[in-house]
Formats: sequence, structure tokens, C-alpha cells
Amino acid sequence: MTGMEVGLISVIAILVLIYSGMYVPVALGLVSFLSVWYLRGSTEAPIYLLTLAASAGLEEYHYGVIPLFVLMGLLVSQCDLGKDIYEVANFAMRKVKGGLGVATVAANTAFAAITGVSIASASVFARVSVPEMRRFGYSPRFAVGVVAGSSVLGMLIPPSVMLIIYAIVTELSVADMFKAGIVPGLILALSYVALIVCMAVFFPKYIGGQDAKSRAYAEQQSVLSGMEITKKIAPFLVLILLVLGGIYGGLFTPTEAGAVGAMGALIIALLKRKLTRPVFWRVLGETGNIVASLLLLIVAATMYSRMLAITGLPTEFGIWLGGTDLGLLGILTIYVVMLIIMGTILDTTSIILIMVPLFLPVMIPYDINLIWFGIITIVGAEIGLLTPPLGISCYVIKATLPDKDISLFDVFAGAFPFAVVMLLVLILLIAFPAISLIFI
Repeated sequence: MTGMEVGLISVIAILVLIYSGMYVPVALGLVSFLSVWYLRGSTEAPIYLLTLAASAGLEEYHYGVIPLFVLMGLLVSQCDLGKDIYEVANFAMRKVKGGLGVATVAANTAFAAITGVSIASASVFARVSVPEMRRFGYSPRFAVGVVAGSSVLGMLIPPSVMLIIYAIVTELSVADMFKAGIVPGLILALSYVALIVCMAVFFPKYIGGQDAKSRAYAEQQSVLSGMEITKKIAPFLVLILLVLGGIYGGLFTPTEAGAVGAMGALIIALLKRKLTRPVFWRVLGETGNIVASLLLLIVAATMYSRMLAITGLPTEFGIWLGGTDLGLLGILTIYVVMLIIMGTILDTTSIILIMVPLFLPVMIPYDINLIWFGIITIVGAEIGLLTPPLGISCYVIKATLPDKDISLFDVFAGAFPFAVVMLLVLILLIAFPAISLIFI
């Protein structure tokens, strides 16, 4: 077989193995190893490829940013910052129609700016927001839908781990990717707010909690003094200033900012007396598990991208697409559709590591901005977090819900309108690339 044929078969084999249930890094690594073995005729080449991916790749300094931001996010989730932000947002939005839903989006937006991990947001707000919305008369499906939809903001608003991984894969500046995620993240959050307000106005029975008695009770329960507000948001503002202020102000590299943020989160957790020794060890263990799985995936994906380069598939794929006269818009349409389809079974990290090496050579001849392409990739892959059968955010919410009467179907059904809004925002970002590049 030619290199082109081997490359095509390898991609199909990877997808088949993943759909059959094989662990994604194992599927990527195994198929890449066997493909290079076949092309080179000996085991020395694939063994060297594995060694190169595992050692030369991960020893890069900028990979240190991943465990640091993961640790910071998990520490923040342990010290009730999510609950504090939610209470302040609820107070600020108490007179708005669908106020608790808007407050959840606002709180998730703020929480995303200090965690960067969507799963953490989904877990925290499933425990904080859903019981409160249910107590004030909101429907179960709307309550879980708001949490599911707004939890994905952590993938886009810096310091997002997904922005970091895309920057590493494409060898772009992490700081530039962070800057590019700000405006799209805020647009997505504001679009969610607009959706909630529209539903409150036109479909009040669907979301519930809109009768005069429920709203009056919500306003009464959300009263906070100026001192209480300051006390609740001060830790959040300190972390924002340390991490994002340090990066954008040129004081820290993203890796250094991750270390400063993790230390800041640790100090806040200690001051709030939320971090016992068992909890701290659990956070460290969870950080190790998350980082190990991410780095293993990166090693396997590095093998996969280099295997594709050896087969010549990306080059041939680009030539073929260029000859179809689809143009940039047509190719982007194919790309987005594939992102959404793969999002039904894969997590966002896997999608980025599989799809970007295949399509990047195709996009480069069109002289596109790779930072903008990264935002498109992440938003497109994020839609999969809300769609069955995988829908990671939906599964996390179901697993952590205190209300066992809410089914997984309710979570997916509630998240559907937010997935549609994400798709509309994605179309907007494709049509107007300058939105993602305002601060670049």
C-alpha cells in the first residue's frame, strides 16, 4: 500500500476503535505504531517515534502550564468560590426575568475566569445552582439546562486548558490564545443571557419561577450587604489580578502565572478554612489523574500527527479538497460538521488532538489566522459537551445532582437550546473573524 492508503486506513481504524470503546490514547498510539512499522518495515522507527513523542515532546517548559492551571481550578472548586460568586450574581440579577438562570450564567462566566475547567464548573454549579433554582420554583429541565450550557464557558474563557492545549499543538502563543478567547466567551455568555430572558418572557411556564410570589421570595432571600459582597468577590478579584493581570501585563509567562494562581488558590483555601489534609491530598490525586490522562493523550496524539506526516495524508487531503472548489467556507463547513459529530463520542481534548493535525495543512494555504481557527475549533468541539451520547458536562451534572428525580434525558433536553445558541455563535465567529482577534 502507498503512504496515502496507509494514512487513510489508519484514520478509519482509529475512529472504529474509538467508537468500539477503546481508550482514545491507546487507539491513537496503537494505530500510529503499527502504521509506521508497516511503512518502515521494522520496529525501530515506531519505537523511536514513541520515544521522541514521550520525551522530547513533554520536556518542553510550556507543558508545565497544564498541571498548574488544573491544580488551581480544583483548589478553587474546594473553597466555595463558586457558591460565593453565585450568591453575588443572584443578588445583582434579582430583578431580571429568569434572574436565577441569568445569575448562573454570570457566576459560571466569572468562575471560568479562575478555573478554565468545564467539568469543575459543571460539578460545582450542579450542587449550588440547581437546588436553589428548584427551591424558587424553576423547572428541573431548565435548571439543569442552564448549568450544562453555561459550564462549557470554562473551555473558552481564559485561562482555559483547551486554549493551552491548542496553543501547544499548533506552537502558538498561549497568551495570544487567552486574549482571543475573551470576546467570544463573553458573546457566548451574553447570548445565553438573551436566551434565558426570551424564554422567561415568551415561555414562562417552561422555565418556572416567574410568578409574583416566587420572584418576591427570591428577592427577599438574595439580600446582601456591601460588606458581604466585598468579602465574597475579593478572592475572585485577587486571583483574576494575579493570573490574567500578570499575563496580559507582561509580568508572568502563562506557566509562571499558573504557578502564582495555584499558590493564590491554595492560600485562599487555607484562609477560608476549606482545605483539610485529606481534602488537599484528594485534590493533588485528582490533579495527577487529570494531568496524566491529558499528557498520555498528548503523547499519543503527537505520534498520530507525525505518523500522518510520514504517510503524506494531510498534504494529499489538502490537494484533494483544494481541487473540489469548495473554497474556505465549504471546507470550514465540513470541518465544523466533523467536530460536532466527533463531539458525540469524544472529549474536547481528543477532538483537538485528532482533528487539528489533519486539517491544519489544509487550512494554511488559505492564509487564515490560526488563532481564529483555534477559537472555531474549540467552540465547535464544545457543542459536543452538550450532545448525546457522550455529553461530558451533562454526565457530570447528572452524577453530582442532589436531586435524583432529574433524569439524564432531562439534562440533555434542557441543554439543547444552549447547544443551538452555541452553534449560532459559532456561525457568527466564522462570518466575522475579527471578533476573535480584537485583542491580538
